[in-house]
Amino acid sequence: PRIGYSQDAEPYRIGVLLPTTGAGANYSERPIKGLPLIAAEINKRGGFLGKHPIELIFRDTQTKPDVGSREARSLILNEKVKTIIGMWSSAVAMAVQEIVHEHKVLHLAATSNSSKIVNENYTPYTFLFGPNSQMQSSATVVAVARMIKEKGWKNYVTIGLDYEWGRDAQRVFVGELAKISPETKLIKELWARLGETDFTSYITAIMGLKPDFVFGAIAGKDNETFLQQAKGAGFFQRVSYPGVFLPVTELMQQRSTLPRGIIGLNRCPFFAHMDNPIMKKYVELYQNKFGKNDYPDDFACMYFDSLNALDQIITRVGTTETEQVRKAMTGATIETCRGKLTFRDCNNQLDCPSYLGKVADVP
Repeated sequence: PRIGYSQDAEPYRIGVLLPTTGAGANYSERPIKGLPLIAAEINKRGGFLGKHPIELIFRDTQTKPDVGSREARSLILNEKVKTIIGMWSSAVAMAVQEIVHEHKVLHLAATSNSSKIVNENYTPYTFLFGPNSQMQSSATVVAVARMIKEKGWKNYVTIGLDYEWGRDAQRVFVGELAKISPETKLIKELWARLGETDFTSYITAIMGLKPDFVFGAIAGKDNETFLQQAKGAGFFQRVSYPGVFLPVTELMQQRSTLPRGIIGLNRCPFFAHMDNPIMKKYVELYQNKFGKNDYPDDFACMYFDSLNALDQIITRVGTTETEQVRKAMTGATIETCRGKLTFRDCNNQLDCPSYLGKVADVP
């Protein structure tokens, strides 16, 4: 589908690559619903620079790198998009990076967050809007190191999804924890395939090993599956599970069943920044459209920020010409729903926080 406005001025076409099928579909729902709201706000004043209405063109990546590459190439060659926003899977993002680099098209990565996207796989055309896996795992280490001291933990197990993000998040956690707490022993690494539907054998194996705590690198539908199956097996009564990935999506979807007291990690929770006018506006826009019981999740908020950042930089340079926009965005400070944040000029990573907290019921 296309969402835009037919006007005489040349529209600014943006390709949105997100999975509506596959493991990341539940994290795509709110960005797909929400992005048109921000585009409509900008289009009320004529679009970028008041004369380039935004046209969003959505494509399904199916959470597959080859499909993502094919769709990216089609968006660039056939739809003439100037910017691509997306993806969910880091493996898909890295495949698409080859295409955007070749064709010199901007890529705003608002969900996928493997550190390789901005480091080993760096291209000057990609900008990362969330904390990358290195930043997130390091944030978890800060919290877990405190808990190790408080609770006298001696050993742990890791369970991760066997693909780019899961491997990267686990690798960084293990490496960083070894620096801060070298005496804490990793006794087992477990790896589940992306799209796993039965975690029983992993849950049984972990409980049999009796670790002091478990670090998990599981996301998407797989995360929901794991949490529900682990809860049913009495896992959380016997094993500490600090730092599980719990974006607002999970908090909403599993509000009645999520174990209280577990330590969760997320990237952009709206409730941490309701004193920020931008965040307040995002939530109002979203709820006016979709109702008071729905909230923009971490991903929707980071997609809103990516489109708003593009608007801010285009306004700053006074042109939609890609090379000028790209150069101006590198190292730029932008207004976001998380406050004023700056892109690192060495790799286009937004210097943004990670959020860690305890799952609890509050008014």
